[in-house]
Amino acid sequence: MPGSRHFDPRQEHLDEAAITYASRWRSAGDNDRHLLRDDLICRCVPFADRMARRYGGRPEPIEDLEQVARLGLIKAVDRYDPGRGSFTAFAVPTICGEIKRHFRDRTWGMHVNRRLQDLTLEIGPASAELTHTLARDPTEAELARHMDVSEEQVRRAQACAASRLPVALNAPIDDRGYRERGDLIGDRDEALEVLADRLAIAELLHVLPARIQRIIALRFYSNLTQTQIAEEIGISQMHVSRLLRHALSWLRAAMLSDATPRWTGTAES
Repeated sequence: MPGSRHFDPRQEHLDEAAITYASRWRSAGDNDRHLLRDDLICRCVPFADRMARRYGGRPEPIEDLEQVARLGLIKAVDRYDPGRGSFTAFAVPTICGEIKRHFRDRTWGMHVNRRLQDLTLEIGPASAELTHTLARDPTEAELARHMDVSEEQVRRAQACAASRLPVALNAPIDDRGYRERGDLIGDRDEALEVLADRLAIAELLHVLPARIQRIIALRFYSNLTQTQIAEEIGISQMHVSRLLRHALSWLRAAMLSDATPRWTGTAES
């Protein structure tokens, strides 16, 4: 468990203070018991805050984690029994358990089983500890041995840690805040629904006479008016209108037919 791997001399003083507290508490009156309890808790607050900071580096504010750790400290003081061992050995898992419960209940944006949640929280402190010891980033195998789990569990915990919290779509992605994360997500392209029709029309256009193809291109790709097309081709606007109607009717029939119908006009139309 994080926090239980290295001996801290300050913990020995807390253990002595806890033994003294337990001894005096037995013979004290109710008012003195409250004072003794408050005094021990105040002495142990820096210890609880250090435990909270080991879980820092996450989106959760460190002030909130310190409050949760202090709640775990109070539970440890109230449940402490000197006959079962040192106070700090009991307080560490109690405080860690409270912090992990806070992460499970408050900060997960997806359903993850409890064991994987706990393992995800332990990855950070364990990795930091090994990085300090090895003077480099630990491998998955080294993390697995250090935490007494399989490499597959380490990989799952790392992947879970990377995607634990959903990211807001309106979160800025540049320093000026002009662009948001949602801008990177593509929308449904309605043009895809007519892609097959567009490809079919492109093939059918090649069946038409060259002049008809040119008229269609000028009208629908160059966006010219019928009068402008007539001037470009050298025919009347009425003739352009007649040719366009005939071509569009033919294309419509060809799109609805299994076999390409014969073009009934002449090449010059």
